[in-house]
Amino acid sequence: MIEPVQLPTPWADARLTVVVPTYNEAGNLPLVVERLLALPLPGLKVLVADDNSPDGTGEVADKLAIEHPERIEVVHRAGKEGLGRAYVDGISRALDGGAEYVAQMDADLSHPPEALPGMLGALLSTQAGVVIGSRYVPGGELDENWPLYRRALSGWANLYVHTLLRVRIRDLTAGFKIWRADALRDIGLERVQSNGYSFQVEMHYLATKLGHTILEVPIRFEERRDGDSKMTTATKIESALMPFKLRTRHRNIER
Repeated sequence: MIEPVQLPTPWADARLTVVVPTYNEAGNLPLVVERLLALPLPGLKVLVADDNSPDGTGEVADKLAIEHPERIEVVHRAGKEGLGRAYVDGISRALDGGAEYVAQMDADLSHPPEALPGMLGALLSTQAGVVIGSRYVPGGELDENWPLYRRALSGWANLYVHTLLRVRIRDLTAGFKIWRADALRDIGLERVQSNGYSFQVEMHYLATKLGHTILEVPIRFEERRDGDSKMTTATKIESALMPFKLRTRHRNIER
């Protein structure tokens, strides 16, 4: 586990909301929240967007919110509609709640919460619209226990999307990042159509088309500690088709 960066007071107090979508993450969520609230970021809040998890993740989230009413909020969604829809709902709620910065991270501990202060510092020290915790820039790492087929799938997906969209991001499918609220409002979440993991690619593509600088900083990507991957066949098909749709859908996008 890395040691979190200590930011100067004005930066550490920034209103940062971390949006954590969940589906059957009851075994991971308490530790995720514990590590997030332990960060030297007094302005940090956690927003859990749960898709009516049958394993009781929503109830676990509610208990955590009762224990930390000023720092944790829970959005209960009707059902499993996909990662993209969960993020749209969660990010919208965070913006409505006054967040200056919005982070995205997985609930399975594959994204190290301790990297967030450094990522926030990188964002605040530049004019970037978003900072990505990247597996594929120099210094980035993949857990040695990450299965070979997952490595191959991730590498192929990035190459495939790069080839079609010509976006200059090393880790186009990354799900660990911090956005400026203004960049998110500029993108306009109502434009986003992706339901699954291709949400990440669509957001990066929109940010690039609108002229926002995207900064990548290295992280170590860990294998999940508990539970199963949520990648489905339908998600893979959507991800394969999405680059073609993006080129048509957002061809003439303007602010």
